[in-house]
Amino acid sequence: MTGRGGDKPDELDGLALREELVAPNGPYAALDVVASTGSTNADLLTAAADGAADRTVLIAGAQTAGRGRRDRGWVSPAGTGLYLSVLLRPAAVPAERLGTLSLVAGLALLHAAERAGVSGATLKWPNDLLVGGTKCAGVLSEVAHDGSARAAVVGVGLNVHPPGVDVPAGPGSLPAGSLAEQGAKVTDRTELASAWLRAFAELESAWRDAAGDAGASGVLTAYRAACGSLGQRVRAELPDGSTRVGVAEDVEPDGKLLIKQDDGVRHVLSAGDVVHLKNDG
Repeated sequence: MTGRGGDKPDELDGLALREELVAPNGPYAALDVVASTGSTNADLLTAAADGAADRTVLIAGAQTAGRGRRDRGWVSPAGTGLYLSVLLRPAAVPAERLGTLSLVAGLALLHAAERAGVSGATLKWPNDLLVGGTKCAGVLSEVAHDGSARAAVVGVGLNVHPPGVDVPAGPGSLPAGSLAEQGAKVTDRTELASAWLRAFAELESAWRDAAGDAGASGVLTAYRAACGSLGQRVRAELPDGSTRVGVAEDVEPDGKLLIKQDDGVRHVLSAGDVVHLKNDG
């Protein structure tokens, strides 16, 4: 049964997801659902080292040590969110293009929000899902160190219902939100997991067929259209503690953000937190 509005979602149905999404019926090699784990990304990084197959999926009902970008924690209580990771082995994709997988994952989040019946969702660079001025989801993409084999793990955390616990605000005091709070008509986590995984598989296949070229695959055009950061006045908080303030002009083919400062100097950012500022500065 599909969860509606503010109703609590059903339990994750691993059997239904495997029947729908795992070969020969679907695009994935393996899919496992666990009640709880420390981190789905960490588990699949370990699995990669042990030889797990390309397109292996792990979904958890809860995480006790969920992680976001820049080693921040991701609050992942039971029964309220969707926490999943996918192990990929795109052998023909150059290592320097693996970072654009986060664009692919972000676009798949938009599909999941659409399936939930939520309108007005956008992406904040690099890959946060924003709805109604709140952050409802995020992406963590990591390279798996598996000897000479090229592998990556892409993880997403999607708040379907309010977590029910305090969640620290993000950079710029960006509050956490959930799809249910933004008027979601569908809140069944199995259904939303299926929506994200199907969208991700389609987008990732096009990306892989183009050897990870975001432009040639169509990923870049779609991401630019969905990125609410573009055209905004922003403050970029960089990993070294410095900041850049200006207008976000473009997302480049390698996924980096181009910012034009007030003095006309342009900077290309590969990492950092972007805060959307009011137009009056």
